[in-house]
Amino acid sequence: MVIEERIYVLHTEASLKDYLAIYETEGLSVQIPILGGFLGYFVTEFGTQNQLLHLWSYTDLEDRRLRRERLAANEQWQGCLKKIRPMIMTMENRIMYPTAFSPIGGQEGSATRANNGGSVDAVLQRVAAGGTA
Repeated sequence: MVIEERIYVLHTEASLKDYLAIYETEGLSVQIPILGGFLGYFVTEFGTQNQLLHLWSYTDLEDRRLRRERLAANEQWQGCLKKIRPMIMTMENRIMYPTAFSPIGGQEGSATRANNGGSVDAVLQRVAAGGTA
């Protein structure tokens, strides 16, 4: 499993409220069925202002590549990008691997995690039901 962290900083003249409204109504509904593995979307309270962070999980880098390729070919997603990209000043992303003791699972100890409800699917189900990771 790999986790992709994407961090965007909006231009100071861009409205965070407008960005989130467009993304929620036009972007997220396209991304979730194609990308799967949506772990969360966050905004900063302290630190860098106008910053957004979102996390996605993938089976591996090839899974990520194929899903991102499908997303890029989607007309609805391209329409959303035309609206939100001009609002973004910087974009950063990184790929991370969970540690063996991470609640969403790592490269080692997968049998132990599965027995403790630590698979990505189990964590996503708990979070969707209003629980914690």
